[in-house]
Order: sequence, then C-alpha cells, then structure tokens
Amino acid sequence: MNTLQDRIRGSLVGGAIGDALGYPVEFIYSLGKIQAKYGVRGITRLDTHQFWLGDDKQSEKAVVSDDTQMTLFTANGLLNAKRLNIEMKYGICRAYIEWYLTQVGKKSNKFNDCWISSVPELNARRAPGNTCMSALHAIYNGGETYNNSKGCGGVMRVAPIPLFAAVDSRMDVTEAAKLAGDAAEITHQHPLGYIPAALMAHIIYRLALDEQPTRLSLKQYIIEGLEALEKLYPENNKDVQEMQKLVMKAIRCSENDCPNHDNIISLGEGWVGDEALAIALYCCLRHFDSFENALIASVNHGGDSDSTGAVTGNILGAAVGYDAIPQFFKDELEMHDLILHIADDLWCGEVTKM
Repeated sequence: MNTLQDRIRGSLVGGAIGDALGYPVEFIYSLGKIQAKYGVRGITRLDTHQFWLGDDKQSEKAVVSDDTQMTLFTANGLLNAKRLNIEMKYGICRAYIEWYLTQVGKKSNKFNDCWISSVPELNARRAPGNTCMSALHAIYNGGETYNNSKGCGGVMRVAPIPLFAAVDSRMDVTEAAKLAGDAAEITHQHPLGYIPAALMAHIIYRLALDEQPTRLSLKQYIIEGLEALEKLYPENNKDVQEMQKLVMKAIRCSENDCPNHDNIISLGEGWVGDEALAIALYCCLRHFDSFENALIASVNHGGDSDSTGAVTGNILGAAVGYDAIPQFFKDELEMHDLILHIADDLWCGEVTKM
C-alpha cells in the first residue's frame, strides 16, 4: 500500500479510536473517578458498554461521539466540493448543515449532498456541541453566526483537510492550514477556536508526507507550524502568541519527568481549542513510539477526553499509519469499515458509496 494512503487511514481511524476511548469518560470530571471505574491506569481499552448514554448494555462495538461524526462530514463535504466544483469551505459548510439535520431529525431537499447522512450511526445524537448546533442552526435558517467561542469543536473535526490536500499536492501546506482554520471558523469565531485547527492541519500535512517521521521531526513540524501562524493570521498576533506559548509549554512538558496527568492538567482541560491541541501534542511527543500509550494518556484526565483523544489519534495516526495501530482497537471500533472507506476516498479524491 502507498505510504500516504496508509497514513490517511491511520489518521482517520486513529482519531475515531481516540474519540471512542475517551467518550465514556468525557463527563467523569476527575482522574480519581475514572480510576475508580476502570482501574489505576484509567480507561485503556475501548468500552463496549454504553452506560454514559443511559443504556448500560453490552454492544459489539465501542461508539464514537460527535467528534468523529463531524470529521466524516468534513471529509464528505470536501469530496462533494471537488465533485461539484464549488468552493471547498462552502462544500464543508453544507456538509456540516447536513450533520446538524441528522441531529435534529430533519430532512432538506436543499442540503442533501452527503451520502453518509443515511448512515444510522451518524444520525444518533452523541453529545453534539452547543456551539456547533447553534451556529449551524443559524446558518440553516439563513442567518449569520455571531459568537466568541474558542471551544474545541473546531479543531477536533478538520483532519480530513490536510489528508486530502497532501495527496498529489492538491493544496500546499499553507492552503491546507488556511482552509482548516476557515472550516473551524464556520462555527467557532474566537481566533483560538480556529487558529488551533490551522496549526493541527499544518502538522498533519507534514507528518503524512514524511516517510520516516520521528519524535524530533514532529517537534520540528510543530515549531514550523507555530511560525507559519504568524504569517497566516497577522491580524491576530496576540492570540497567535498565546497559542505559541501554550504549545511550547506542551513541548517542554513532554521532555520532563512528571507524570502524564500532572503535565496535562498544567496545560488545561481541553474544552477549548488551544488546550485540546496542546494536550494532544504533548501526548504525541511524550509517547511517539507507542500509539496505545499516547491515547491512554490523552483521555485519562478530568477534561474533554473524547476530543483530546480524537486529536491525538488524528495526529499520531498520520505519523504511524493504519497498519501500526493495534488490532484490538480496530476490532471494537464502531463504523471501522466506513471510516476506512472514507479515508480511501480522500486518497482517491472521489466520493464513492459503500
């Protein structure tokens, strides 16, 4: 298999695994309570019980949250835009509205481009973010979005953009980063709601094209991306500096001897975009040689565990590729085959239905 195709698969499936691993503990607001339920290491395997959804029954698969749902709609929107020859941001926005409609149980003849809208798992309500829902509600009804949200709902969904862009240089790294930021800004209009998405896209783009990425090269791509933000967002200098400061702290934490949890809580809880990305980058750097340990670290804290897990999986998955992800994670992941199918569509650049 082509290396880049494997990396695209790794990033999308890795993100979904991180999401599914963190979803059961997203609203368990302390490590102690997570350990009380799952043991001293916290949650380390996908939980196929759905107790957090109010239905504690054994399922065949571990379910994903709105993070993965919106990620898949980002991918479908990108591919629709290419197929229909429309602006990429517009195609992504249309796809987000279709996701919104699945969450409120509506159908629309105007917004019906995404074939994945008919997938049952993508119609289930999986704790959709209030900012995303309210912003898309406004757009659907012909209004404008006005908010000052820097929530992590922007950064957690944009991985398909750099993955699509990297194939055959469909876009350069700057174009991919800008589009990712624009896609996040559709719903999250504080600069720290969309600047992290641009940085994440820069890093994933570079990792996916690196035939032999290392911890050092990841660190280099992070620093390169931080510098690129200055040119990409000159009007947001203060916010760029805040993003740079937090991410540099994450790098320093990855090199110290403190426990993961202590380092993570020093970076924040992950409910906002800059903190979610900083936590994910810390986990990727600290555990670059172990996808499993990176994901375990990324979700075992009292913050937004599914989003920090998803972003960690997206980034490290782009570095290690699908084949390197432990099989036990893949076997218990909801929609595994669908996610793999959409990853291959990103690689090919065409929408195909299963």
